[in-house]
Amino acid sequence: MLQPVRTKPHFSIRRRRSPATKSAKTCLLLITSFTVLILSGTAYPADVARSTAVGGSPDSAIVIGFVGGFVHHDDTRHAEVQLAEKLRAEYGSRAYIGIFENHREEEAHTSVLKWLDTDRQGNLSDSEKHQARIVIYGHSWGASAVVALARELQKDQIPVLLTIQVDSITKPGQDDRTIPPNVARAINFYQTGGALHGEPQIIAADPARTEILGDFRFDYKKQPEPCSAYPWFARHFLKGHTSIECDPNVWSRIESLIRESLPPASKQGSLTITSNFQ
Repeated sequence: MLQPVRTKPHFSIRRRRSPATKSAKTCLLLITSFTVLILSGTAYPADVARSTAVGGSPDSAIVIGFVGGFVHHDDTRHAEVQLAEKLRAEYGSRAYIGIFENHREEEAHTSVLKWLDTDRQGNLSDSEKHQARIVIYGHSWGASAVVALARELQKDQIPVLLTIQVDSITKPGQDDRTIPPNVARAINFYQTGGALHGEPQIIAADPARTEILGDFRFDYKKQPEPCSAYPWFARHFLKGHTSIECDPNVWSRIESLIRESLPPASKQGSLTITSNFQ
């Protein structure tokens, strides 16, 4: 089994990437994503129907996932979608589980506000805001959308329990490195192989309010078996970026982290953070 390599503590200052480097990375993602869509035939219409969130109970939780690139929200080849479907099946109405394309941040934001509106009054009380139990996760551009949504919720004065970024690629105009102070805990998974690889370090805008659980690097000499379902181009030209997305070891850890923030789905207990990251 592949072992994650934890990076240095977060007190050192990493040299900033130049705008040219960020632009080049963004252009590379655009080119490769479009190529993957063309070669694999996975382009979907943007107006596919989605479920609409309605107000939950005061003790319910919210989990929002974002897929990367131009992946569709119901493409079950992708681990982000598989995890959302698994949690939705187990928790039912006791939690709102939503999965969105990374360009649907505003739609995700609206769904969160609707789910928190337990009294159906159309606006959130301080009590409804403070009882929020929100987890946000995503891969690639979806990981960048994770931080963007958390930042929008900060403007609403809504807390976020946990953000999870997997090989985060910065979307134009966004900052996926700095975690806003309304987030209680944040964690980052990344890899460094190939032309496209994620943000290696996240930092807290306010370390007194946000705990950075760590930046965990994964190295791949061989792609995990589930990657065989991915398009040929992604498997051969985006090896590392694809490998971390379909790595069961990564996603089992993510699932355990999310379950800690949800009410129990059954009598069986869930793993703890310390058991996963020692």
